[in-house]
Amino acid sequence: MATPEILDRVVRALGAPGPESSDFDLNPAFRPEGRVLRPAAVLIALAERPQGLSVVLTKRASGLKHHPGQIAFPGGKVDATDADPTAAALREAHEEVGLPPASVRVLGTMATHETVTGFNVTPVLGHVRDAFAPVVEAGEVEEAFFVPLSHLLEPANYSIQRRRWLGQWRAYYTVPWGPYYIWGATARMLRALAARVG
Repeated sequence: MATPEILDRVVRALGAPGPESSDFDLNPAFRPEGRVLRPAAVLIALAERPQGLSVVLTKRASGLKHHPGQIAFPGGKVDATDADPTAAALREAHEEVGLPPASVRVLGTMATHETVTGFNVTPVLGHVRDAFAPVVEAGEVEEAFFVPLSHLLEPANYSIQRRRWLGQWRAYYTVPWGPYYIWGATARMLRALAARVG
């Protein structure tokens, strides 16, 4: 499918109501009551690549205190200086992978995602209009790479796995790509996107 058609599908999907997602979707019994969530945002950036429209993902630096080595979208907490979650997502993408905000056409946002670490994350979707070669912020990002959107929109590519965390078995989504193990909140938000776009 041509890029304009895919982008039209994405925009239409974002314009329709969609459910919130959460790290607790598969583990409702572990959801704490009365938490105060901190606002955050991530950029699901769709970039033109030889294999077709692709999503920019990062491998977090191994020396980070939180989620070292995990696969994530560019993003982070919403700062007081950010106008809104979209501004935060664009700022973080610029800082982490060198993506100029002016190169991104914002397509819309998805329903927020509650993380087990206490963030309420707004996924912002954007189309990278210009040629883009990531330049990573070494202190935060070990590597940036691209996964074809066609792979991520196929529900059959997702699986549910389990592991022990804090003494309890927890279930989570995965959507592997080559050597990259995409799981947890990142996989859950991508699964929500796949469900919306159909």
